[in-house]
Amino acid sequence: MRSLRGKVAVVTGAASGVGLGLATRFAAEDMKVVLADVEPEPLQRAVDELAATGAEVIGVRTDVRFEADVQRLADRTIDAFGAVHLLCNNAGVEAGGAFGDIPAETWKWVLDVNLWGVLHGCRIFLPLLRQQEEAHIVNTGSGASFSASLPTFGPYITSKFAVLGLSESLDMELRASGDNVRVSLLAPIAKTRMPDAERNRPSDVPSVESNAVRERVMTAIRQANDTVALEPSAIADLVVQAIRDEQFFIVVQPEASIGALEERISWLEGKTLPEQLRF
Repeated sequence: MRSLRGKVAVVTGAASGVGLGLATRFAAEDMKVVLADVEPEPLQRAVDELAATGAEVIGVRTDVRFEADVQRLADRTIDAFGAVHLLCNNAGVEAGGAFGDIPAETWKWVLDVNLWGVLHGCRIFLPLLRQQEEAHIVNTGSGASFSASLPTFGPYITSKFAVLGLSESLDMELRASGDNVRVSLLAPIAKTRMPDAERNRPSDVPSVESNAVRERVMTAIRQANDTVALEPSAIADLVVQAIRDEQFFIVVQPEASIGALEERISWLEGKTLPEQLRF
């Protein structure tokens, strides 16, 4: 997709953070933008802010856990704009704790949003994307797609490893078949509300009791959010360039991800164990 002007983008998790940064940048590229999010009030504020700039934008309240919600998102997109060229499966949550303390409901919530949300998006939107001469899918992974070094983050790490595998498999299949759709895997280090993801925890998902390790990990993540993380607008710049270049990996800190992969290779070869982060 060399030119984005006049084309249609759909972004999930679009009411804040990376999602809002992507939607804002796409609107600046003169795209028509569909914002989807599970939080109705922040979603409406984001839509109003973009509309005030003159952008063609709609919001669709969407819980990506549910196939019917994602199907409704696709239907509303076609009803409003007649086509879709770019899908960003960006919605994500995090909840964890000591492995033995995490109930099945928590695992299901995280996997339903982070993995099944991406899978629903790819399955439902791919036929629509294929109707265009060129189209693109961006799936949001994480540094946790390459490294399992964050203790107490089992559900999140599991989901992000899976998103990497899904995205690689889909991209290879589409390229092998000469398809018009390309795929990218975004691994952002961005200023987001992810440390506060439990604000959206469903009422039927019990909270997980924290522990000292969990508290230290969350403190480190919040500090990184304030210091080394990029603004969502900078992440959006990288995404737009990757779409134009048909680049699969959009990794904000490639040296960290490469280091994690090198450690895994050494582990696979029976040489050294991966270095454990200390919290």
